[in-house]
Amino acid sequence: MTLLALDHIQIAMPAGREAEARAFYAGVLGFEERAKPANLARRGGCWFEAGAIKVHLGVDPDFHPAAKAHPAFLVGDVALLASKAENAGYRVADDEPLEGYDRLYVYDPFGNRIELMQRVAP
Repeated sequence: MTLLALDHIQIAMPAGREAEARAFYAGVLGFEERAKPANLARRGGCWFEAGAIKVHLGVDPDFHPAAKAHPAFLVGDVALLASKAENAGYRVADDEPLEGYDRLYVYDPFGNRIELMQRVAP
């Protein structure tokens, strides 16, 4: 068996807060929302895409934010996204340097940690 690709990531969210998910993932990060299949839509949550990146927000009835585990998105301008997130009231945090990248963390409306990384020349 051979792994071929990553199809999507799923991030947990609390029930009934889809509007907040849309404001952050579409409004701040720039993802486009995709319709969930009808048989899955009744569960709540939202699906988003940006190019080949697919992010599914799924409702967890026992929701706890992912404070350590996180997706890391490569972005074109990490400072611009950080500013956009801060201006919209989201938490932004620096971390230890990582050679070859400017990077930081933003926290979605539910407290999930999202890493934003921009490649930089050596």
